[in-house]
Amino acid sequence: MHMLGAGRRLRLVRVGNVTDTDEWARRGSSFGAVAGTYAELRPDYPLDAVRWCVAPVGRDIGTLRVLDLGAGTGKLTAMLAGLGSDVTAVEPDPAMLGELRRALPSVRALPGSAERIPLPDASVDAVLCGQAMHWFDLSRALPEIARVLVPGGTLGALWNSDDDRVPWVAGLQDAAEGAASPSLSRRRTEAVSFGPEQFGLALFTPTESAEFANSQLLTAGTLVELIGTHSQLLVMAPAERARVLAKTRAYLAAQPETAEGQFELPLVTSAIRAVAHPGGPAPVSPS
Repeated sequence: MHMLGAGRRLRLVRVGNVTDTDEWARRGSSFGAVAGTYAELRPDYPLDAVRWCVAPVGRDIGTLRVLDLGAGTGKLTAMLAGLGSDVTAVEPDPAMLGELRRALPSVRALPGSAERIPLPDASVDAVLCGQAMHWFDLSRALPEIARVLVPGGTLGALWNSDDDRVPWVAGLQDAAEGAASPSLSRRRTEAVSFGPEQFGLALFTPTESAEFANSQLLTAGTLVELIGTHSQLLVMAPAERARVLAKTRAYLAAQPETAEGQFELPLVTSAIRAVAHPGGPAPVSPS
């Protein structure tokens, strides 16, 4: 087991200003109740973003052994399998894992968590986390990720955000009272506190970051359903949840861009990557 260097302080990558540990745990375990809707409506990731995450390995993604960690219902898993990767999906929620197995029966899919990965040492070339890393306890997860990666393997994480540089999308954030997908501006504000040493430097090289344009074709109805799959809404009292969704529905009905038929929701996919030290854990200077 690789150990984190003494004196290295890891930041938890969290979305939103949640300080209550119990609430965070409740939100993180809330998705199974909407696994089918999640699988149907959550957006995909741009191919360029996924390729960027694994580029430091130096081989085509179709030749790599890739772990999709916190795989959910398999959005990223399906993309990796389609590219020819030897992909293993690991997901802790039984309902989400069941949905993944139903949709992708030929993919190896295992119960497990980032803090306890059910794979042997040095068994994968890349670990990718789609819309998942903010749920990890990084002090426990990073040594596990480093353990299953080959030296020189990559760790990549991706998040989709609503592009609130577009006026109607900014208004949607207000209508949903912050319970929709985190906005790009919010994501960027939070990212300011995470520097290149956010994973520590004992196990991984400094992180790099990038953004990629993305979008999703929706209707007002499916967008409201999509917003309903986000954890803040899932843990609300039923009456409060219904009130927020009704307010969101009314907002969309009043906007010319979204009132009728299909439209594109503009998104930005934020990505980070780091490389497992080629010679194993880096020596740490005494603090």
